[in-house]
Amino acid sequence: MVVDDHPMWRDAVARDLAAAGFEVAATAGDGAQAVRLVGAARPDVVVLDLQLPDYSGVEVIGKLAAAGSGARVLVLSASGEQQDVLDAVKAGATGYLVKSASSEELIAAVRRVGAGDAVFTPGLAGLVLGEYRRLAAAPARREDEDAPRLTERETEVLRLVAKGLTYKQIAQRLVLSHRTVQNHVQNTLNKLQLHNRVELVRYALEQGLDDD
Repeated sequence: MVVDDHPMWRDAVARDLAAAGFEVAATAGDGAQAVRLVGAARPDVVVLDLQLPDYSGVEVIGKLAAAGSGARVLVLSASGEQQDVLDAVKAGATGYLVKSASSEELIAAVRRVGAGDAVFTPGLAGLVLGEYRRLAAAPARREDEDAPRLTERETEVLRLVAKGLTYKQIAQRLVLSHRTVQNHVQNTLNKLQLHNRVELVRYALEQGLDDD
């Protein structure tokens, strides 16, 4: 699903994705329309502009999650401002591209986000990882004795997630399939009662799992 309030831009993005073989299940010109459509359209990925006429993109991310859509969100915004990026990621966005990205970069990003990877415009990945580390320095909200037990493999995968590796890179490092890595991550999220990669990385850093 493509969400953008500029019709020409929205149509161009939808057209590029369709030409690349994606099914564009829906398009929306504002946040309210996106929230209304998501249940029927059931997209795997939502390509979302942050500047919308009603809700902010961050609010839309939250509303999509509350609607139980399960869709991964790739922000496509004219803004590369640090706070906009961090606010979107904290809300649950899986990726963030600026609108200066090429159509090839967008198509590759949609594929990766759909596969469960986190994707950021070059230069933003380090910013996001730095914020993860800052958040991890805050007092932990969980008592150690209450922490669920992870398997050795889940811990190994979590350690690599904390180091900023994509799922594809983790699969290559551990000689596993991409699907197996996704399954380990999902099992870990379920055990820890976390909701997204942002919370997962924070937990990993709190536990010191990024240290060699």
